Amino acid sequence: MKPILTITRYIVGILFIFSGLVKANDPLGLSYKMQEFFEVWGMHALNDYTLAFSILMIAFEIIAGVAVIIGWQMRLFSWLLLLLIIFFTFLTGYALLSGKIKSCGCFGDCIPLTPTQSFIKDIVLLILILLLFRYRDSIKSSKSRNTSMIFLLATVIFSFGFQWYVLRHLPVVDCLPYKKGMNIAAQMQIPAGAIPDSTVISFVYQKDGKEVEFTADQFPADFNDSTYTFVKRYDKLVRKGNAEPPVKDFVLLTASGNDTTHAITTARGMMQWLFIRKVEEGKQKEILNWISELEELSRSGNMPLVIITPVADAVNKLLPAGLRHIQVLRSDAVAVKTAARTDLTLYLMNDGAVVNKWALADAAKSLVAIREITSVAGNR
Repeated sequence: MKPILTITRYIVGILFIFSGLVKANDPLGLSYKMQEFFEVWGMHALNDYTLAFSILMIAFEIIAGVAVIIGWQMRLFSWLLLLLIIFFTFLTGYALLSGKIKSCGCFGDCIPLTPTQSFIKDIVLLILILLLFRYRDSIKSSKSRNTSMIFLLATVIFSFGFQWYVLRHLPVVDCLPYKKGMNIAAQMQIPAGAIPDSTVISFVYQKDGKEVEFTADQFPADFNDSTYTFVKRYDKLVRKGNAEPPVKDFVLLTASGNDTTHAITTARGMMQWLFIRKVEEGKQKEILNWISELEELSRSGNMPLVIITPVADAVNKLLPAGLRHIQVLRSDAVAVKTAARTDLTLYLMNDGAVVNKWALADAAKSLVAIREITSVAGNR
């Protein structure tokens, strides 16, 4: 039995560590997925706490994975893992059966799983964790107490430290459709070979006080009978397709409400897109300094600067008179959250494709990189 328990511990531990690391690369992605569940359940009051929930859950996954592998405090961690996997199984089961959630975000955006795949994964994990729970008293750590504590302390520091880093900067591995090298206009198109939704036209009529429904190719034999009274007609989904573009709902509006999405995303040459999710109190000076430097580079290097934000009014109030000529474009909050994983994210674009991106914490690096690009272009 001991070899089976050892193999099970390693399988469970590695899966939890891997799952936690993938999500730790983008804690905001998990927090947005939590908000999606809370929106469906009508628990809007919890939306402000989803990032904290995300950070804690990710850290626990990694810590629990390490604890299980080294066999530390299995009486405690077997209970915690069992409760966690029951919760996860409920979420993936809900996503599968309700159809209201497209994916549970189990492995973040880097490894998207369908609700069916996620549910099967959790069922397998539940069985394995139940085995560990059953024999939890017989599992002893192969490490000394001090060594185990060092392992766990290092894991705790790494789990929270890595998340702090990517939240301040940007994900180390970018798995979003806005990553480097991607042409945004092309990402807004339905992929070649995508399967569209399959629908049939359905009719609802009333006959003898009851509603009857049939499709366009299955009219009743006695349909010409005057006892049929039309109620409604609708398109019934038979098979869900996958004809969705990677980038959805990315719309850029000018101050007057004109849609300038196509003009911006297909513009030739170099451009700077500065995404501003929100203007945080206490950072206005730092934000303005960066914008001023970027505006100066835009003039000297023929590299237009546009600001993309869902809070256009707040941004316009922030800009002094000398920067009011910068074009501020309004965009949907969800689209901006997807494109910008920090409150301020700068995209350097070339012919509509992402060349590089930086967070506010890397403003100095962005200025150096853009100056180098400008210098090289000027010497040609």
